Amino acid sequence: MSDTVNTRSEIVFITDAQDSNPNGNPLGENRPRRDPVTDQAVVTDVRLKRYLRDQLIDDGHGVFVKKTDGTSATRAELALDVLDDVTSEEDLEEVDVEADFLAAATDVRYFGATLSFNADDEGLEAAVAEHFNSGNYTGPVQFSPARSLNATELNDESSMLTSVISTGGDNDVGGYGLDDHRLKYAIFPFHGLVDEHGAEDTGLSEADVRRLDTLCWRALKNQTISRSKVGQEPRLYARVEYAKDGFHAGDLHNGFELESDHSKPDAELRNVTDLTLEVKPFIDRLANAADHIETVHVVGSEYLELSYDGEPVGTAAELPSILEDHGISATEIDVYADYEETLPADD
Repeated sequence: MSDTVNTRSEIVFITDAQDSNPNGNPLGENRPRRDPVTDQAVVTDVRLKRYLRDQLIDDGHGVFVKKTDGTSATRAELALDVLDDVTSEEDLEEVDVEADFLAAATDVRYFGATLSFNADDEGLEAAVAEHFNSGNYTGPVQFSPARSLNATELNDESSMLTSVISTGGDNDVGGYGLDDHRLKYAIFPFHGLVDEHGAEDTGLSEADVRRLDTLCWRALKNQTISRSKVGQEPRLYARVEYAKDGFHAGDLHNGFELESDHSKPDAELRNVTDLTLEVKPFIDRLANAADHIETVHVVGSEYLELSYDGEPVGTAAELPSILEDHGISATEIDVYADYEETLPADD
């Protein structure tokens, strides 16, 4: 594709969770995932990608990995669901299957996919499998699991619910317990990388990367509305767009910590107004690499207070001007004005 992205970007995406279960572990009674040694809560990259995929679907983009109404589907069936113009084996001869698949499967351009087709596929499913050379795509956009900046506690007050239901035509009722484990409060820094070399494999475009600048924010706003997931918010998104091929500073998520003089102790944290985020390591690292940075694309929350070397400097919404003060080019993202520019074109 002619507009395949050719620059590297590094992403820091900070979210928080208040009275919420941001990532339950199904092997542990769906309790929030936590490190048993440090009590840090954990949200996996898989959970984050699921929010992003759900938002892509809501925006009308084609997605390869998606829910299938409780029924299992083969890789070939999922691929054909993306290739909605292909309904017969004859149709396959009229199109470039791999190119059309990547053009339609937005999530594959971001995160890659392994299309391990079933050997016993027959008919159209077997025919479409033959049109994929390898069926494996390495995703140029990768996120790491996020560990909370604070030690967390479970909200024991809401750990058990009683649901009352009708049990028959005589309107008898019965009750049963429901486990409902939530964190009192946690703040998470995700780290992501957009690799320009990997982009060649999936055709990740400049427009796809610009979409990430609004997709992450909107996905946390729109896809965390179920009972256990509500209470999560995006607090800071920064995509560092580098100007030099093959360069990135790395570990930018480690440049944030709770500023102790302006934050409550971990055990007393209940919402975002209880803390201040120290950003000196993050800003200093970017300042040292300023010659390699094209610009930093930023959107932040006005509720998240920031400090530099222990001194309050403003909110996350003011980060662009804070970066400029340190000689780092910054561009403010207007999420709700910009996202419409990367929606699917009307037919």
